[in-house]
Amino acid sequence: MLERHWFAAIFLSWLLAVTASAETTVSFDWFEYTGRDAVFELEKPPGHYRNPILAGFYPDPSITRAGEKYYMVHSTFAYFPGIPIFESTDLVHWTQIGHVIDRASQLRFDGLGISRGVFAPTIEYHEGVFYVLNTAVDSGGNYLVTATDPRGPWSDPIWLPEIDGIDPSIFFDIDGRAYILNNGPPEGPPQYDGHRAIWIQEFDLKRKKLVGPRKVILDAGVDPSKQPIWIEGPHLYRIDDTYYLMCAEGGTGPDHSEVILRGRSPWGPFEAFPGNPILTQRDLPDDRPHPIANAGHADIVQAHDGSWWAVFLASRTYDGKHFNTGRETFLLPVEWQDGWPIILRQGKAIPYVEKGPAFMRAGDQSPLTGNFTWRDEFEAPQLDLAWIQVHVPREVWFDLHRKPGHLSIKPLATSLSDKTNPSFLARRQQHTSFDASTAFEVPTAANVSAGLAAFQSEHYWYFLGVRREGRNVRVFLEKKSGGDVEYVAETRIPSTKQIKLKIAGEAGDYSFYYDADGKGWRPLKERDDGTILSTERAGGFVGAVVGMYARLEAR
Repeated sequence: MLERHWFAAIFLSWLLAVTASAETTVSFDWFEYTGRDAVFELEKPPGHYRNPILAGFYPDPSITRAGEKYYMVHSTFAYFPGIPIFESTDLVHWTQIGHVIDRASQLRFDGLGISRGVFAPTIEYHEGVFYVLNTAVDSGGNYLVTATDPRGPWSDPIWLPEIDGIDPSIFFDIDGRAYILNNGPPEGPPQYDGHRAIWIQEFDLKRKKLVGPRKVILDAGVDPSKQPIWIEGPHLYRIDDTYYLMCAEGGTGPDHSEVILRGRSPWGPFEAFPGNPILTQRDLPDDRPHPIANAGHADIVQAHDGSWWAVFLASRTYDGKHFNTGRETFLLPVEWQDGWPIILRQGKAIPYVEKGPAFMRAGDQSPLTGNFTWRDEFEAPQLDLAWIQVHVPREVWFDLHRKPGHLSIKPLATSLSDKTNPSFLARRQQHTSFDASTAFEVPTAANVSAGLAAFQSEHYWYFLGVRREGRNVRVFLEKKSGGDVEYVAETRIPSTKQIKLKIAGEAGDYSFYYDADGKGWRPLKERDDGTILSTERAGGFVGAVVGMYARLEAR
């Protein structure tokens, strides 16, 4: 008898949990994103491609070649999955094939701001193995992961406690030796704010350990007398019998640049190119049309036809200084002059349209750049690789199988302001002018809010949401712009089962709409100050993302 009562109690608890879950789960029917930037309407002659090659928040690119295929990785900071990996056969058209950090067991970012975590990664291919080095800032330090298939699985982090600083990279010499370079503090006390150094140390590939002495091979930058700041992002290349050391210099803002040095040994000494920097936009007028700024943090690769190409980050700004799309990835051919590689001559603007490699295939570059409409009907068995989360999840809160053809989200009691994982599924904002919209079932539970969020950081975001209130539905807009959460606008509409919401961005103006009856979009708030989603306002190193959010409210 006691066993029957015990079983009945367990069954009742399970039934209540299932019922509560069904009541609170939010079902999204589709999500659509449309971009329409004027620069992507510029004429593109045959044999040319569009820049950026990856529009939106894809910073700190690193590239490697394996045979006639190319692979590229990028920073993701406190987003998960981390470090997207792309594949290409022509350096222009890219396909995402996975993430390097795709298991919650690999890294944790709880308690960190969105611009901490996974900083600039480096990818290299050597003798059948792919190597990615990275820094988990404030969450473990420098580490290495490996894979024989770039699609994964990637190993758990192999930590490198011998080195501090950021931006580790690995170099394989023709004599079988390997070296790790990184940005770190100078040997003595820093002489000024931003004084850093580039270090090198040999790496034992079999034991996966740093061995032997460490040495500074570049102190401060190419001209220490000018007190250059933030020498970082080091890459070492051997071309014929010359070693080239390429680094970013000047910080990731308007003074960002790329510099080059060369020597006869991985250990130096290195001489600087007299014409440095080999890439920058800091010498151009601020009022130029459609400006591209902050260019630097480059990596170069020799294509299978012998030509050389560079990938690097830069930002498309509006109003002279704001950019919501983050730091994007660009591609340019490398020109050689007297044994020195030059990515872009000083005083020249980064082109939006450039002649492609001789082996470039035909076709547009969407949905990674250009103007396009991207729609997810949630009919695939797995999430599209474009979707990312804020912080590493501790539980699975989304489902594609509970209601086929829909994305079901179980709302968590986690705010967008928290430094843990909210039930927010996002994709990158890739355009200055864009629309993002979705349709979903209005939650039946009175303690659930759901809708669309546009997010830059835990301190800067919008939430366009709905919540059931008796016989009505409240449509509201929340905004956080560095201080407390503000309620910008709201309206109450008659009860409805399904609703559509839309966020539209036009440079620094963001507008918010709803459609509850199928009669078209109605404005809730138009032309609000969307510069809160810009790096200029929010700080940090990421770009804006937009997507579906559901939140469990306190009763």
